[in-house]
Amino acid sequence: MTLEDTLATAPLFSELSRKDLKHLAAAAIVRNYKKGEAIVKEGENAVAFYIIRAGKVDIIRGRGSKSQKVLATLGPGEFFGEMALLDSYPRSASVVAKETTECVVLSRWDFIAELRTSPYIAVQMLPVLSRRLREAQQGISVEA
Repeated sequence: MTLEDTLATAPLFSELSRKDLKHLAAAAIVRNYKKGEAIVKEGENAVAFYIIRAGKVDIIRGRGSKSQKVLATLGPGEFFGEMALLDSYPRSASVVAKETTECVVLSRWDFIAELRTSPYIAVQMLPVLSRRLREAQQGISVEA
């Protein structure tokens, strides 16, 4: 699978053209993590988005504390940290490789640089972001 194909699996990029995916793929890198290695740490400023190509990760809140909780386990084709592309808020959880894991990583600064040269990427992403926000708001109003 090419980097463009991997990026296209993320809903955030699902509406992008092959040309725009190719631009983003040029800014992405592939990183490998060993079992037990922290990929991101809770509380750190978010600086990158990750798509898992191989392996598995645990999403953990309160890592190393008595109240540590595994929130989810993600595998190939799944992703985390997409909001890091839009803001640099602190991470709400840690992500730890459950086994040897390969990720496609796109940093916020590289993503922003691509948006500056190809603003149409942002235009293509707006409907996806709007849909996700609408779904989140509906979830809140249903629970309230």
